Amino acid sequence: MTRLDYAPLFRSTVGFDRMMNLLEANARSGDEGYPPYNIEKVDENDYRITMAVAGFGEDDLEIEAKDTTVTVSGEIAKDAEEGKTYLHRGIAGRGFKRTFQLADHVRVSGAALENGLLHIDLVREIPEALKPRTINIRNGSAPKQIEAEKKAA
Repeated sequence: MTRLDYAPLFRSTVGFDRMMNLLEANARSGDEGYPPYNIEKVDENDYRITMAVAGFGEDDLEIEAKDTTVTVSGEIAKDAEEGKTYLHRGIAGRGFKRTFQLADHVRVSGAALENGLLHIDLVREIPEALKPRTINIRNGSAPKQIEAEKKAA
């Protein structure tokens, strides 16, 4: 796999530090593809991450949300495997840790384990201060008239 050098982008951009760090972290991660997952856009502000975690129970999984990342880790307890003899073992039960980067204002709203699939629901909540707003235009208001209106209020 060819590794990209992002250094020229760092030298020619301002204010994109977080994005560049994400690109570098993604290139370094060596994503092995386990466990498989889907990322779905449910509607305009709702998303869902679905991970195939066959063989893992609720007690074997941990979800941690911190800042702009969600980390899902799984480890099957060793005592659950004691005394079992497998003739064929095709269901992967190895431990894993997978991290997802979230955009600003996206938070985890819930999680559920159903039929071997872990669903993590995400919602984007844009603060009122950042939402677009309409500015009323006054007809013929001079600066002195605006100041007089402010004093009267």
